[in-house]
Amino acid sequence: MSERDNEQFIEVEDDADSTLGSLIASETSSLNSLVLQFEYENGRRYHSYRSGHYAFPNDEDELDRMDLEHHIFLLLLEGELHLAPLSDPQRILDIGTGTGIWAIDMADKYPGASVIGTDLSPVQPSFVPPNLEFQVDDFENEWTFRRESFDLIHSRLLLASVSDYPKFFRQALDALKPGAYMEMHEIDPGFETDDNSIPSDSSALQWSNLFFEGCEKINHRIPSPEEYKTMMEEAGFVDVKLKVLKRPSNPWPKDKNMKRLGLYTLTNHLNGLHAFTVGLFTRVLGWSTAEVEVLIAKCRKEWKDSSIHAYQRVIFVYGKKPEIPSS
Repeated sequence: MSERDNEQFIEVEDDADSTLGSLIASETSSLNSLVLQFEYENGRRYHSYRSGHYAFPNDEDELDRMDLEHHIFLLLLEGELHLAPLSDPQRILDIGTGTGIWAIDMADKYPGASVIGTDLSPVQPSFVPPNLEFQVDDFENEWTFRRESFDLIHSRLLLASVSDYPKFFRQALDALKPGAYMEMHEIDPGFETDDNSIPSDSSALQWSNLFFEGCEKINHRIPSPEEYKTMMEEAGFVDVKLKVLKRPSNPWPKDKNMKRLGLYTLTNHLNGLHAFTVGLFTRVLGWSTAEVEVLIAKCRKEWKDSSIHAYQRVIFVYGKKPEIPSS
């Protein structure tokens, strides 16, 4: 008796092609159904694909806030969509595209480029520029994009979503053409002041400390601004540039432009605080909904207090894939 006689025998389906097609259709239908379903909790709507991986809702209130956030970033960058020096990009990837507003603007700005936006939630509009495509995908999985195919990989506000930054940067590096760029726009959710005007019993400070704690518990630790640059360099990026700007928590600054930025930021916080808080605090930190609502009310009152000169740090970091791969 040969060794092959002892091997497991797999019987062939009589109509294998037909069965395979039926199975693929069934699995695809199930996945599409899951992607298009949503979960509801504490009066908010959440994605169901990879349920719980992203702690924040995707309902209409949150989508409106995301578009306001895009406007705030345009103010910070004086109307620019990116800082990396692009020259006739042919392929652009937007990771965690959200409402897709950045990807739409990029597709309009670079009509000759093919733009892809990916997200866990299929909440992007249907009518978009012809050179833009949205895909439902989880960037934490193994990437299936062609190697060395993108001129720019962009992400914005992935905080509380990344469990393995080294892997994230490695996969981005592999997907970029030599000499192409990766750029990240992030926020440090902590609150700071230059004049000690934040009270020691600050609810906003309590909130930010708890937010950091909750993210740590779900293995989505939030890096410091300097860590983003270090991790990109460790992954193999070169010429990494870091720019950190302040955005005031309300219209407390004297400068007209900063005052306007503070007004938009305050609106963003007031409208988004429930979304930032309720899922993470109840699911991870064990708070009751009532406890969350009390803290939110205190934070909203504090953030509107112009005697508190608080701000958050906004992080812009980009780096280049080496022109010649290192040996």
